[in-house]
Amino acid sequence: MRYFLFFTLLCFSAANAQPVKRLYLANDDHTDYMWTANEANYDTAFVKMLDYYLDQIDATRSNPSDFQARFNCDGSYWLRAYQKYRSPARFNRLIAAIRSGHIGSPLNTLVSTYGAQPTEAVLRGMFYAGQLERAYGLRFTLAEAMENNTLPLGLSSLWAGSGAKYSWKGIGGYGSQMTYEYRANRRHQLYRYTGLDSSGVLMKWYRYDGRPKAHTAFGGYAECRLVIKSVNTMKELRQIVNGLDAMCDTISPNSAYPYNVAGAFGYGHDDLNTYVSQPFVDAAKAETTPTRKVRVSNEEDFFQDVARSYPKLPFESVSYGNEWDLYCASMNETTAQVRRSTEKLRAAEALASLVALKTPGFASRLTTARNLAWESFGMYWEHNWTADGPVKQPVRAQWQIKIQRQISGYVDSLFLLSATTLGRQIRQTANPRFYVFNPLNWSRSDVADFAYAGSGSIQVVDVSTGKTVASQLITQEGKRFLRIFAEGVPSVGYKVFEIKTGPSPSLPVAAAVVGETIRTARYRIRLSPSGAITDLYDSLANRQLVKPMDGKYLNDLGAPNVDEGSPVVVENAGPVSVTLKAVSPVPVPHTVRVTVFANSRDAGTPRIEIENRIQANFSDVKTWAFSFNLNQPTTRHEELGAILTAKKETRGGHYAAQNARLDWQTFNHFADLSERNYGVTLSNLDCSFFKLGHSTVDSLWEQSPQLNALAGGQVDTKREDQGVLGIFGQNGQTNFLYQFALHPHQGDFEPVVAMKFALEHQNPLVTGAVTGNRNSDPQSTFSLLTTSDPNVLLWSLKPSEDGIGAGLMARFWNFNGKPVTPTITVAKPIRRAWKTTHIETNEQLLKPDNHTLPIRFAPHQLNSYRLQLAN
Repeated sequence: MRYFLFFTLLCFSAANAQPVKRLYLANDDHTDYMWTANEANYDTAFVKMLDYYLDQIDATRSNPSDFQARFNCDGSYWLRAYQKYRSPARFNRLIAAIRSGHIGSPLNTLVSTYGAQPTEAVLRGMFYAGQLERAYGLRFTLAEAMENNTLPLGLSSLWAGSGAKYSWKGIGGYGSQMTYEYRANRRHQLYRYTGLDSSGVLMKWYRYDGRPKAHTAFGGYAECRLVIKSVNTMKELRQIVNGLDAMCDTISPNSAYPYNVAGAFGYGHDDLNTYVSQPFVDAAKAETTPTRKVRVSNEEDFFQDVARSYPKLPFESVSYGNEWDLYCASMNETTAQVRRSTEKLRAAEALASLVALKTPGFASRLTTARNLAWESFGMYWEHNWTADGPVKQPVRAQWQIKIQRQISGYVDSLFLLSATTLGRQIRQTANPRFYVFNPLNWSRSDVADFAYAGSGSIQVVDVSTGKTVASQLITQEGKRFLRIFAEGVPSVGYKVFEIKTGPSPSLPVAAAVVGETIRTARYRIRLSPSGAITDLYDSLANRQLVKPMDGKYLNDLGAPNVDEGSPVVVENAGPVSVTLKAVSPVPVPHTVRVTVFANSRDAGTPRIEIENRIQANFSDVKTWAFSFNLNQPTTRHEELGAILTAKKETRGGHYAAQNARLDWQTFNHFADLSERNYGVTLSNLDCSFFKLGHSTVDSLWEQSPQLNALAGGQVDTKREDQGVLGIFGQNGQTNFLYQFALHPHQGDFEPVVAMKFALEHQNPLVTGAVTGNRNSDPQSTFSLLTTSDPNVLLWSLKPSEDGIGAGLMARFWNFNGKPVTPTITVAKPIRRAWKTTHIETNEQLLKPDNHTLPIRFAPHQLNSYRLQLAN
């Protein structure tokens, strides 16, 4: 008997000596919005499921903490739907469960693909979570990007800057063009997902083997579910716990998971409804032993444990490319309209900021539309662009159009209202006047187009200098404009111009045209009848920039014969600009316009603008090829929240050497192809992706001199002989717009120069009629905000979500590769200031000095600030 007691105590002591494993089971429902079911059914499901889980939480509150019911949403839209359809009292009950840690929710609206998104679109999609944070004193620390097999690099910085600390990623095999083996062997399963600014989130991304006979669910988006149509959830969960236990291996020197903390997240899979709670509680109770602790998780508790226990996790700062992200190009024009609205929002909000300082509530009637637009940003890139589920393609396509219109409608309304109101705030005189507004934070000299139906015998005077400026009348899309060259338009400010009768000074035409060739002081360009540019000569560098590859030139849609089309004609020639137009029926009817500007050698507008229109439906994959005469160039491009080098990490680039898809890169504001001491920046507004040369899923043509901008199409097959993914035939669209601009540059690539060029192209100077009375502002020039460091660019300026009384929100991006401490100077004294998250939650009180505010940036960092100005 004494021997038995001794042996029992010895075993108990040995068990206690072992490190206790902490295992977490998280009931997380995966939302396939507008794939499994339509909006109404999903909204109903969200509300009913939250009611169910709130009741389960209440029923288990007396249990020990580890064995209490918890539930995790995978998007803040769950909370929005509940707020919309339940009473304030019941919504407060939900908020209390969030605050107590029993209901979890990430910052993202729904499950999105991110590779196609502009930086600002990502942030606006999280604004509802920011509203809840400020209204209820909450902080949301999770963000997610599920099921899609790839992940951008810069998203980590955007999440971290919005307040996220943690993320988990579970992928799926469905539709992937990558093999199981290629995706399964991950370097790290727990790591710091880190951006170029060194900020980021703690990431759980387990190895995934999604083959039908795989014996693990880990790494998928329903890790707590082994069988999709399970009849014994408790049995499954016990198997999951044992799998987690076996995965934890802190003894083997080459352990794939050398941690004592592990978690399995997700149960809902593709189901519309998931009413499973008690099995999680029972499994946690039953599987807790002296050597392992099992907890029903809200996901944050797992990450908090990992952060405490393993503060020195490995880092990853790589892009995994794009996969499901690509399918939004199957409705390229609709997606392009969202992209244009995202860019137009910059000017609309900058105008609104200036106007609101004098007329605080001028845009209050747009609040509902604004909130719907932010929600729509979080929905447009919802991950089920595969469009092959129970919700049929035409229904999904019409939903995408509705979401696009909610975004564009708000932006257009804010822009028009702000521009008109600013005109009323500036004093008018006897002669007609108009203002020219610059939404960017540096002084600009550029063209400006003012809608004008008056006499052609006029001259335009810069009121601030008294000088007559170059002007001409042009026609665009059947509308008449007065185009001027406006010099020195101040940072985030305006200049006033006056129209006087009488002839303008005689000035030479901006460029000479001979047949299909146009010449400026710097460029010689031949626009072929097909719309391809077959000759681009840069006289500053004494070099030809076109070198055909695979029979394709610059801006080449792929006509078999570049000379097939109508004769090239001149449009809108004058002292400010000259435009050439080509119209061709091959390979599909399209029109190309190339515009050059006066003063293109030194000052003014050195860009070459290209406007392409496809005027017919197409169902194949089409690209605009740009084949440059460059020697093994390096390509850099704006992803989201980061400027990437399009090479694998093993060769000095930013793309992962394993698990990445490499054929299509994100094409936000620009891509730049540069060799030593020379290169070309290509500004892009409407395309979401580009391909270098003949890049494939697992092969990146890193030094290709040819860039292929994706004009649209379904790029992936679902399964062999089972069709393609995305919306077929561009949903019947027959009119597509693509806007590019070229800037050949001497010297090495400089990211801030490339971005400034692209922003100037995509954010034209804004004009509006001056209509104010004698009590209006008499100033002929005004600047709201400047920054002391030219490498720090204003990314967004807007009135606070809580009204101008809560301040102006200013977001800046440091394009320098080193820390900087610039100073913001504002036209009015700064009363109070905070550094905030990107979703406008205050984090750090700052110390302004009258009109100025010193701020700090890490290398490559994007920061947001709240500025409360004196009246």
